[in-house]
Amino acid sequence: MKLASFQRDGRNLLGLVEEPSILDLAAAQSKLGGPPLPTTMPELIAQSPSALDRVRSLAAKSDRKDSSLWLPLASTRILAPVPRPTKNVFCVGRNYKLHIEEGARARNREVVFPKLPEFFSKPPTAVVGNDDIIRLDPKVTQQLDYEVELAIVIGRTCRDVPKEKASDVVFGYTIVNDVSARDLQFAHGILFKGKSLDTTCPIGPWIVTADEFGDPGKHRIGLRINGETRQDAHTSDLLFDCGAIVSSLSQGMTLEPGDLIATGTPSGVALGMTPQKWLKDGDVIEAWVEGIGTLRNKVQQV
Repeated sequence: MKLASFQRDGRNLLGLVEEPSILDLAAAQSKLGGPPLPTTMPELIAQSPSALDRVRSLAAKSDRKDSSLWLPLASTRILAPVPRPTKNVFCVGRNYKLHIEEGARARNREVVFPKLPEFFSKPPTAVVGNDDIIRLDPKVTQQLDYEVELAIVIGRTCRDVPKEKASDVVFGYTIVNDVSARDLQFAHGILFKGKSLDTTCPIGPWIVTADEFGDPGKHRIGLRINGETRQDAHTSDLLFDCGAIVSSLSQGMTLEPGDLIATGTPSGVALGMTPQKWLKDGDVIEAWVEGIGTLRNKVQQV
């Protein structure tokens, strides 16, 4: 099941995506009856599995030819699945083996693989959705980079989750582009500032539920700039898999429905290229994960 947040008549709504259409769940519930559905993605996640059962029921009862319910996906504004997260987006740094190696080469350092997941975060103000603009302010950064990442969506409140039970608390998966200002990242000595500029956390285009997505370690992942492939890898290259990430992050720390965890990027980032091809005005970025779809954004100089 693909679940999206979208905008219609100035309202932020929830939808079920069955390409090439999206079902307006609020409109379907109003027209077809039944218990009211949650109005935000974190609420829907928190009320699952019963909320998902209601979504399936509405989809089954709705007429696919009813244009008041089923909207053309191509002309619908898709928002970030969680348009305004209630807390920072969690991220894992240096988690694809080949990316760790390219990063070490770019900085003339010895290749050292982390012994534990290296966590940082991006603030809610950085979050944008599919087809939204990524701002490039040359007064702030001269080295804006891209990073396609598979992201975990937490499904229920949990803490101290054993690795073998981690899949029990995962609702689904989406895509994050961890856009990074490399000059700020290295100048400040820690990741936060260089990872937190406005619009540098595109998320989407929707959430695919865990049952449909399957094993998160068995998917291709990649990114294109203006049609040119820059990243093309496989989630099997993850140093710490999704179960290890959820377990490690949750030790002593509560995770809640709708929390997002970006799992790291594969090799092919601008930082590791010779010459380094930083993002520039007008670049169209397509970040994709097999089984989810494509997250598209355009860079705009301000």
